[in-house]
Amino acid sequence: MSGHGGSFPRLHVTTDDSILAGEGWTARAVSVLEAGGAGICLHLRGPRTDGAVLHRLASELLPRARAEGALLFVNDRVDVALAAELDGVHLAARSLPVDAARALLPPSRWVGVSCHDAAGASTAQREGADYAFLGTIFPTPSHPGVTGMGIAGLEETVRGLDGLPIVAIGGIDPARVTDVLGTGARGVAVVRGVWGARDPADAVGQYLVALGEAADTKARLR
Repeated sequence: MSGHGGSFPRLHVTTDDSILAGEGWTARAVSVLEAGGAGICLHLRGPRTDGAVLHRLASELLPRARAEGALLFVNDRVDVALAAELDGVHLAARSLPVDAARALLPPSRWVGVSCHDAAGASTAQREGADYAFLGTIFPTPSHPGVTGMGIAGLEETVRGLDGLPIVAIGGIDPARVTDVLGTGARGVAVVRGVWGARDPADAVGQYLVALGEAADTKARLR
């Protein structure tokens, strides 16, 4: 793992191409950073979005993220993470391997991966990822026909790992946060739960309250 300090946020707010292209998205992103502060990591994910566009968005948002104490990552694009001096990069199957990304990035940068089962999570840990997204957990419109691994599958996977922070993704609303963190997962990643809300900043606040309450409950039960 890399040599960065600081705590790893429990809430990861992720985009897609259509979200990034939406009118007024940057202003909504600023409101999300302000609402989340040190409790969130914003992921610029746009598989079909030009690198120049991702770099521009990252450069616009990074000062606001720094001011609020939030982390700003880009997905897939190690080149953009380097050029914009972002906090980290999140890798998928189409991206560079973890060790290749690690060799290019300063040691203080976070490197995470997306995985879909216990084998993928174990591979991510063995390759030295700092954390992993795991999903899908519950049915979600972005993965039609996929039932998800559910709470039982998530708990079994987390239990089989040795300390790798797992961020659960897929159909997680604030009401499900307590069950998710009860498995030992570090946090949750959301797309439509924030960007599909009438007020994304308010949605972030709801998630953070739920995450805080769930974390407090876990601490009391130890």
